[in-house]
Amino acid sequence: MRAVQRSGRAVVTGGAGFLGSHLCEALLDDGWQVVALDNFLTGAPGNVAHLAQRPGFELVHCDVTENMYVRGDVDLVLHFASPASPVDYLELPIETLRVGSVGTERALRLARDKGARFVQASTSEVYGDPQVHPQPETYWGHVNPIGPRGVYDEAKRYAEALVTAYRGAHGVDTGIVRIFNTYGPRMRPYDGRAIPTFIRQGLAGEPLTVAGDGNQTRSVCYVDDLVAGILALARSGHPGPVNIGNPQERTVLEIAEAVVAATGGRSRIDFVERPVDDPEVRRPDTTLARAELGWEPKVSWEDGLRRTVDWFAHALSRSA
Repeated sequence: MRAVQRSGRAVVTGGAGFLGSHLCEALLDDGWQVVALDNFLTGAPGNVAHLAQRPGFELVHCDVTENMYVRGDVDLVLHFASPASPVDYLELPIETLRVGSVGTERALRLARDKGARFVQASTSEVYGDPQVHPQPETYWGHVNPIGPRGVYDEAKRYAEALVTAYRGAHGVDTGIVRIFNTYGPRMRPYDGRAIPTFIRQGLAGEPLTVAGDGNQTRSVCYVDDLVAGILALARSGHPGPVNIGNPQERTVLEIAEAVVAATGGRSRIDFVERPVDDPEVRRPDTTLARAELGWEPKVSWEDGLRRTVDWFAHALSRSA
């Protein structure tokens, strides 16, 4: 494995999104120059507005499925462009498939042409509704390709295959990170994922809508920990795939109850119909990340939830 240099010039596709914006900020803090590419389909310029005046940061309005030209040297390409919440990819199925296929290939070509390290944002959704628990990187998954979630799941599975092909056929220095459920500041209140939905509802004193009986499990990771794991993979030269996520498993009902307490305890919990192909369990096996990257999450659930609720309270008060 060839370790990438500690700093240089990085391109982040989807750089104005939730995860992308945090990656841009962390890279700048580490001394990198950063070019953020985004078409603002699900990201927003406001997510990186606080970075606009920092030396070495550039935000470019760009659809990576149509064109992707970056002048000058590039040392690292982080491909994070994609709708990522069910609300988004169910409304944007073709766009989701295209950014996972055409967008991934354009980003790989950029890395190939520039001689850059390439990191692909994959997802725990490649495991589908898993029949192996917890999920190691060696598990091939249990995905319904024609179900409503298939546009996202299969886009990411195809992207992993394409990244692997470019590594073998063109010698591109690639890495694949499989991201498990992540939460934190800059999530959109109406993006449809459980934690931002619960926090928005709780802050408004509305009922929290829990799908099914709430006994399905998730393992949620605070965004700062996730970004640290991604950058550890980028610096390592490891090809992956590597699971990055918090291995502490909680039921969705337990997550909702914690949010009720953190938002003032005014809300009741209502149970609603469970989405089609909603995974029954989700928990990463992070043995590989610990062994190869020296990474494990540090932010506790209680601390991460408090930080996220505080950010949402401020953001929602400004938009009221």
